[in-house]
Formats: sequence, structure tokens, C-alpha cells
Amino acid sequence: MREPFGKLQSILDIWAEAGEKCMDAEELKRRYSAGERYFPSANLIRAKLVGIYLPGINLWGANLTEANLAKAKLWGADLSRANLAKANLTRANLCGVNLNEANLRGAKLHYTKLYGANLSGAYYDNSTRFSRGFDPVSNNMRKL
Repeated sequence: MREPFGKLQSILDIWAEAGEKCMDAEELKRRYSAGERYFPSANLIRAKLVGIYLPGINLWGANLTEANLAKAKLWGADLSRANLAKANLTRANLCGVNLNEANLRGAKLHYTKLYGANLSGAYYDNSTRFSRGFDPVSNNMRKL
């Protein structure tokens, strides 16, 4: 059986080689408002995105480490392979979001709406906080 850390390391390498320069919340909002939806590998470390409205955005492989996405509305977004380590997603609407192979280690997901979200292969650890009753195993998530 292949060690899950090998796959995680390749994902971490993608984040380390991210092509986008660091972007702040205002730039993201401006570009999204102008009609742009494709932000692969965006670097949004520690971005303050509380309550942001970005349905359908593509943040594949984006680095959102320690970003504050509390109450964000991201339904239908693509966050596959995104780094959301230690991100605050409390009360965010992630319905229908693709979080395939995303890094959710240490993330706060209290009262987060995850109906129809794809969490297959997403990584979590003992410090990841889910809403009461949420079962990461039944959502095909991987514990590290």
C-alpha cells in the first residue's frame, strides 16, 4: 500500500511552486467583480476574506494557509488540491464545492455547510475542527 504522505508531498510541491504572486483580498474581489473566475495556484496566505461572495470561483491548488474565510459564500467553487491548513471556514457556505485532495489540517469548519461537497482524499488531522456529528471518514477524507 502506498504511503499517503508521498501524495501529500507532491501536492505540497505544487503549492511551493505556485505561479501566482501573493494576492490580497481586495485584488481578488476586484478581479472576480471584473468577471475573472480562474485563479489556479493563487497565493492568498493569511488573506482576510470574511463573508466574501465568490460562488463558482476556481482556486485549484491555491494557497489559503491561515486565511479567514468565515461566513464566505463559495458554493460550486473548485478548491481541489488547495492548501487550507489552519484556515477559518466557520459558518462558510461550501455547498457543492470540490475539495478533492485539499489540505484541511488544522482548519476550523464549525457550522460550515458542506452539502454536496466533494471531500474525497482531503487531508485532516487531530487539530482540524468539524461541526458536531460530521464524520470525515464517511466523506472519504484522509487523516494524517
